[in-house]
This record gives sequence, C-alpha cells and structure tokens, in this order.
Amino acid sequence: MADDHIHDIRVLYRQAFRDFGTLALWHMRPVQDPTPADALAITGVLRTHGRMEGRRLAERIEELCRASK
Repeated sequence: MADDHIHDIRVLYRQAFRDFGTLALWHMRPVQDPTPADALAITGVLRTHGRMEGRRLAERIEELCRASK
C-alpha cells in the first residue's frame, strides 16, 4: 500500500470529523492513526447524515481506500 494513499486517507478521515463531527459523527470517536478500515467505517454515516458534502467526502474516502489495495 502506498504511503501517499495512507496519508491522504488519514487527511480525509480527520477532515470528516472536523467538518461533520457534530452533524453526522457525533456518536463516534476518531482514532489517532486511522487505517483504511477505520476510514471506511465512517463512510456510511457520512453518506446518510452528512448532506451532499458528506456524501462526496465519503466517495473520495472509498475511492482512495480501493486504490490503496
């Protein structure tokens, strides 16, 4: 797995909690060093409760996680 993909996944994961923490992810706690699996775990909630912006962010996270395999 490329280090740049991991870095990008972590950046988007942190962005999700920063931008959607109170709206969609209020019941979850961010992990310090998220893995692709951690990032994928929040995408469903982002799609459901994060409005269109959250859905787009979820799609970007999923795309990066698929590319990192």
